[in-house]
This record gives sequence, C-alpha cells and structure tokens, in this order.
Amino acid sequence: MPQNPFQVATVILAGGQGTRLYPLTLHHCKPAVSYGGRYKLIDVPISNSLNSDFRQIFILAQHLSGELQHHINQTYHFDSYHPGSVDVLTPQQDEVFLGSADAVRKTLPTLLRSSADYFLILCGDQLYNINFQEMVEFACQNKADVTIAALPVLEKEAKRMGLLSIDPSKKIVTFHEKPASRDAMEPFILPESFYTDRKLNVPSEPSFLGSMGIYVFTRDALIRLLKEDPGEDFGKHILHTAVQKNNAFAFVYTGYWEDIGTVNSYYKANLVLTQSNTGLDTYDERNPIYTRPTHLPGPKIRHTQIIHSIICEGCIIEAEEINHSVIGLRSHIKQGTIIRDSVLMGNLFYMPPLHQDKPLIYDFWIGENCLIEKAIIDEHVRIGNNVQLINQNKQSHYDGDGIFIREGIIIVTAGTQLPDKFIL
Repeated sequence: MPQNPFQVATVILAGGQGTRLYPLTLHHCKPAVSYGGRYKLIDVPISNSLNSDFRQIFILAQHLSGELQHHINQTYHFDSYHPGSVDVLTPQQDEVFLGSADAVRKTLPTLLRSSADYFLILCGDQLYNINFQEMVEFACQNKADVTIAALPVLEKEAKRMGLLSIDPSKKIVTFHEKPASRDAMEPFILPESFYTDRKLNVPSEPSFLGSMGIYVFTRDALIRLLKEDPGEDFGKHILHTAVQKNNAFAFVYTGYWEDIGTVNSYYKANLVLTQSNTGLDTYDERNPIYTRPTHLPGPKIRHTQIIHSIICEGCIIEAEEINHSVIGLRSHIKQGTIIRDSVLMGNLFYMPPLHQDKPLIYDFWIGENCLIEKAIIDEHVRIGNNVQLINQNKQSHYDGDGIFIREGIIIVTAGTQLPDKFIL
C-alpha cells in the first residue's frame, strides 16, 4: 500500500442540485446543508479522508457553491508541519458539469497535477465512518484497476442503488445501476454463504450488494476509462465499462452508511443522533468529524425539560420542553415553547444589537408558547409567539411562502419570518 498519503488523492463530488432534498436546497447546495446541529454534510467525507491520512482533497462543486467555498476556507487549514490541501474546483467559464464522471473528466487536468497513484472518489452527501486506508490496501493487494465500496442491503434499499455480483475473491462479475424490476434484481441476490463466511446474521429476506458510490481508481484506469467511455455518470456509464474491461473488485463494508437523498432520509439521519450507539459516530476522538471552530460557550438552559435531545453550543433555551430533537448552534428558544421530533439547524451568527439601549429590530429566535412537531427549521429563521407547526391537516405535501411540507415533515427555509399565531 502507498505509504505517502499524497499517493492517494481524494475527489469529492459536490456539484448536484439536490432536487430530491428540496426545499432544503433552496438556499444551499446539498453538501453545505447543516447536519447534527453543528456540521455541514461535506464535513463527513472530508473528515473520513483526513482520518485515513489522505490529505490532498479536491471538491468538485457547481450549484450554489459560494457557501460551500466559504465553509471550506474557514474550516480546513494546513501548514508545513501538517501538509495538505482542500481545493474547491468549479466549472470553467461556459462549462457545466453534466454528471459525476463529466465533472471528473472536465477537471482531470487539474487533478492530474497531483502525483497520486490512486484516486478515491466520494460523494458529498453521505454519512459513514470508514478507514479508507483499508480500502486502498485492498485495492493494492488485488491489483484492482477499480474498487467499489459495497454494502449488503435489503430489497427496499437495493432498488435505488447500483447492484453488484461478485465471485469468492470479491472480483465483480456484473454491475447493474438501479434495476427497474424484480426480475432484473434476481441475479444479484446474495447467497447465504456470504453471511456465514463473515459470521453475520443471515437476513430473513433476500439481500443484495449495493454500491455505496465510493470508488478507488488507479491513476491509469481513471484516465483510460474517462477517455474510452464518454458517459456523464459513474453509476450509469463508467462502472459498466470498468467491470467489463478492467480488473474490478468490491470492498465489502457492513457498518453505518446513509445516503442523504431525500428530506425523510435527512430528517431520520439527524434524529438518530439523539439515540445511543446509533447513526454516525461523532464521539470518536481518534477519528473526529471536523468542522468550523466556533469558540462558543456551552448552552444556557433555563427551566426546560429536555428528553433524548442534542443541544449545541451557544444556545439560549428557555422552552418548556424539548423532546427527541436536535437544536443547532446559537438557537434561541423562548419560554413556554414545546419542540418535539424536530431538527433546528441553528444560526451562523448572532444578530448584533444596532444600539445597546434599543431592542433588536430583527433577531433569530423561536418565540413564546409555540408548539413545533416533526419539523426542520433552517438557519436564520424568526418564529413569532403562539405559533403552531403541527401539520394539523396531516398533509404529505405543501408549498407555502418559506414553509413547506415534504413526506409529512414541515420545513421552514432559511431566512423565513413567521408571524405571531401562525398555524400550519
């Protein structure tokens, strides 16, 4: 395995519009969406790469990339004692990234300035704790041109993933991106021996090996494949060619992994953090999830009942109850308010007073005596007094002025102001 970490360069795909995550992507690119009250989604793949000692990182961005660029510049700093780089690459003038492979192809001249022998390609909107050193070592040992990280999944999840079939050495035999029918999925059902060999519990229903959207390419293979196959997407195009014409292997992973593809998956991935030993591990000091330092004080909590929740730094909490919720940085929740099953992204800054002797004209807070249930509140939102966000009509879909419902989850978008006594 390469001993010099600069022999592996990481490429993070962060250019998609995130249409399925709308309206959370109304004001943010998906990798810049807040996560866990204090992180951005992009922090997870970057942190996994750094924890694996792969410190040369390229981020391919496009849609609403300004906030992402600012976060990267404010967060990831290196020096001569700890060399590394995190560079954001965007399309050149009059260019557009048409897909994941197209983005890599159009930035390849810059990527190849790296001396890397291997390129680790990641998505900017996935959650996991993976030691990528092990994956690259596996690729080296098998002399693989292409290595795909793969996860055993049940049929429900398999329908939205690329599926692999492998031989006993884990060499990939066939690959099919998001098969449309049960018949097309049938050849990819994992045999029981797959689980017994790994001392895992055999599932009660058929399972499959799904692509995680994480790839390791040798330098030569990446150049060759992008030249031979003009396809715009890795999953739909390049990987088919890679499996047919190259030495392709599957690196099997059985830990936590979540693709933040929808509002519901985002909502669940946040709230699972309030439970013990589930979701993304953010408590491993040896492999931390890095983010922008804030230097904020601990939360100030007054007469509030807090149950199974995360309260981040800099919060002022005067609420009556917070239950099964994530409360992000700098959140201010006033007295009498009840928040349940909700995700508050918090704020990027406090609103300073214009004059010391006058009240704020506009501040970010949740007012008094509000009831908020099953909601996602984006950054810099002001909610008046006696507001109820409870989805009283049990709608699954709703579009309003700065407030939406998706999959039964209420979403208040960034910068929205809701007046006193507003009810939804």
